[in-house]
Amino acid sequence: MTAIFACNPGDSRGRLYPEDNSTFRNAFQRDRDRIIHASSFRRLKHKTQVFIEHEGDYFRTRLTHSLEVAQVARTLAGTLGLNPDLTETVALAHDLGHPPFGHTGEDALEALMAPYGGFDHNAQAIRIVTSLERHYAEWDGLNLTWETLEGIAKHNGPVVGDIPWALAEYQARQDLELGTHASAEAQAAALSDDIAYNNHDLHDGLRAELFSTDELAELPILQDCFAEVDRKYPGLNYYRRRHEALRRFFGILVEDVIAVSRANLAALDPQTPADIRNAGRMMVQFSPALWADLKLIRAFLFRRMYRAPSVLDMRAHVTQVVHDLFPLLMARPDLLPKQWRKDVADAQDETTLARIVCDYISGMTDRFALQEHARLFPAAARAARGT
Repeated sequence: MTAIFACNPGDSRGRLYPEDNSTFRNAFQRDRDRIIHASSFRRLKHKTQVFIEHEGDYFRTRLTHSLEVAQVARTLAGTLGLNPDLTETVALAHDLGHPPFGHTGEDALEALMAPYGGFDHNAQAIRIVTSLERHYAEWDGLNLTWETLEGIAKHNGPVVGDIPWALAEYQARQDLELGTHASAEAQAAALSDDIAYNNHDLHDGLRAELFSTDELAELPILQDCFAEVDRKYPGLNYYRRRHEALRRFFGILVEDVIAVSRANLAALDPQTPADIRNAGRMMVQFSPALWADLKLIRAFLFRRMYRAPSVLDMRAHVTQVVHDLFPLLMARPDLLPKQWRKDVADAQDETTLARIVCDYISGMTDRFALQEHARLFPAAARAARGT
């Protein structure tokens, strides 16, 4: 049963373009289904989480990450009395705007787009679901509800100061109240993102042998997890031991968020979703003690995984890929696929053209970006292969 402060699909602020209600699905379920069927969602299958998509079949991609986030989000929603459909929808959509090559690709596009308004993957997600998905007869985008768009836009909290251009462009059409906090459902989706990646990056780092199980067992929180496993299962197989420890780590993160969020909600005693938005602080949070421990774990991952020599070598290579593709397509927009050329023909200035090129590159999967680079820069591709 949902709480009084949960978002009710029957009370949704609606869609930019009015539609008849679905016979069998509520508004948030319909949003979720549109996201799952979107081409940008399918492309997450071949987009980097940490490791480049082709480096191993077992590593997380943006798609598997998004599914893990959605699973955690539904758990939080069910426990806290939130609307599970909206929570899951925002979780599934939160990374749609990521370019190829993960944060490395984002850094490259942000630098290249600096003269043209910059690049931000959260804002790009809004651009995708409101404009770039072009399949419907009556509108561009997916025509999602206000509540879903708000949750995507405010993934990192209220948007204050300089608003990324892609978000500002849509904000001029529909006010998402960027200065307030998001719904409790969107907050739960955002914290689920933190829970998922803090857990699975440890899994992937171990599988890539960038650090050892013994090193992991010395970290905060994990130290107790491994100790508990060793007490309960002495002499357990190496792989089962670390899996059991990471299961417990995952559970600790979820239970901490639930306990803290319940206390926050009880103290606020919200009567409507608006009370959550106007609370002036996050309702769905980690405890300060656990957050401090997570910072130490993230610092470990930064040193040993995100800045590992093998990862840095690949970062340098894919950064060059983006830095090669962008100026070439700016100078030769005729190289863009046919369906993009109408937008190019309508472009009035260099900034508009740059944003079209950025949209195109940011939508690429890892493998397609590498294939296009090899096709357009064969000499550089051969040099990268050492041939």
